[in-house]
Amino acid sequence: MFDNLTDRLSGTFRKLTGKANLTEANIQDALREVRRALLEADVALVVVKDFVDRVSLRAVGQEVSKSLTPGQAFIKIVQAELEAIMGSANAELDLKAAPPAIVLMAGLQGAGKTTTAAKLSRWLKQNAKKSVMLVSADVYRPAAIQQLQTLAKEVGVEFFASDISQSPSDIAAAALAEAKRKFIDVLIVDTAGRLAIDQEMMDEIRQLHSQLNPVETLFVVDAMTGQDAANTAKAFNDALPLTGVVLTKADGDARGGAALSVRHITGKPIKFIGMGEKIDALEPFYPDRIASRILGMGDMLSLIEEAEKKVDKEKAEKLARKIKKGKGFDLEDFKEQLQQMQNMGGVASIMDKMPGMGGLPPGTAKMVDDSQFRRMEAIINSMTLRERVNPDVLNGSRKRRITQGSGTQIQDLNRLLKQHKQMQKVMKKMKGGNMANMMRGLGGMQGPGGSGGFPGGGGSFPRF
Repeated sequence: MFDNLTDRLSGTFRKLTGKANLTEANIQDALREVRRALLEADVALVVVKDFVDRVSLRAVGQEVSKSLTPGQAFIKIVQAELEAIMGSANAELDLKAAPPAIVLMAGLQGAGKTTTAAKLSRWLKQNAKKSVMLVSADVYRPAAIQQLQTLAKEVGVEFFASDISQSPSDIAAAALAEAKRKFIDVLIVDTAGRLAIDQEMMDEIRQLHSQLNPVETLFVVDAMTGQDAANTAKAFNDALPLTGVVLTKADGDARGGAALSVRHITGKPIKFIGMGEKIDALEPFYPDRIASRILGMGDMLSLIEEAEKKVDKEKAEKLARKIKKGKGFDLEDFKEQLQQMQNMGGVASIMDKMPGMGGLPPGTAKMVDDSQFRRMEAIINSMTLRERVNPDVLNGSRKRRITQGSGTQIQDLNRLLKQHKQMQKVMKKMKGGNMANMMRGLGGMQGPGGSGGFPGGGGSFPRF
């Protein structure tokens, strides 16, 4: 997400940071570039105008001219105003109500309401330690009820069975009674969507809202619809008292206009953002972290939180103990590291959150293809345990057997072995827990221009 916008803004800021001082003229030049970049990212025109006016007012004033590093001061202003557009902080769900707290999901058909309802139930169960019940009041879309039932089973939450012969209001009433009987903390009600906003749809969801009196009414909207997402959210907000927005499919939108437009146009906060199809791909929306990502500064807090949740600590500690004792880093260890990276969303996802990515050549993140890591894993899986522990035994016939078994070429295997050798050198520098040595080792793996060794940068990760 935001790839194109990040590339454009990074180029503009690079021109500014080299200047000894900033004048009104070069600030206006930069703002013209920023305006163009935001419009190309499909940010609503009214939002772009307001944003540029506010940045201009601050930048031409005392804030930049008195700074020792005017270029950095300008970037800081842009970051602060990006945060202000999207909301000053993460807006948490307000679940302070007599159980069950009811969350009503609204939105157009195809926006991802049903999947988001399941993702949210998982998030509440895992992070807020709440008991959750899901119910579908969508009696129009074929298999909508079965879809939600399957997802509820997958995430391990309660599901209230409904039927297309029932009315949405009867379903809601029965689900609420069952949730009370089972002392459920949160009841999430998935409603019917339409292909476009229509009066019948609005009347039905208004009736459900009046009947249930939910503590949260979340509008689920597809980020890939750009500024139309903000306009649709406004139409719903005019008809329903929305409490927040959930942006879905944000991983498939390189522009990011919806994230920058929704709050300004509706006045409602973005509470969650969907970053993929997996059931755990739902994140709380932090405006400061998103602004940092847009400006190519990374998002270390989200990266650390993701590592805390998804990295197998037992395996990581076992490897650390092994390295500390001076034992080798074999191909089995290497495979585990590849799997840990996949658990965290793959290299492109990690790169997106790493600081300094804005300094890489435009489009570098797009060159990363996670399928190469799955191929590397397939090669290792085709080896015997002896070959994984001691790759030096690999002769011509063994290599042929491994590549035939994994559907790869000899060159692919040789590149993997070369990559493993490089990782071994890094791990040797970690012996005794010397972090400084480890960082120097990682620095040595960088490709030309300090690209960190990612594919496309000529560095250590192979391109299959």
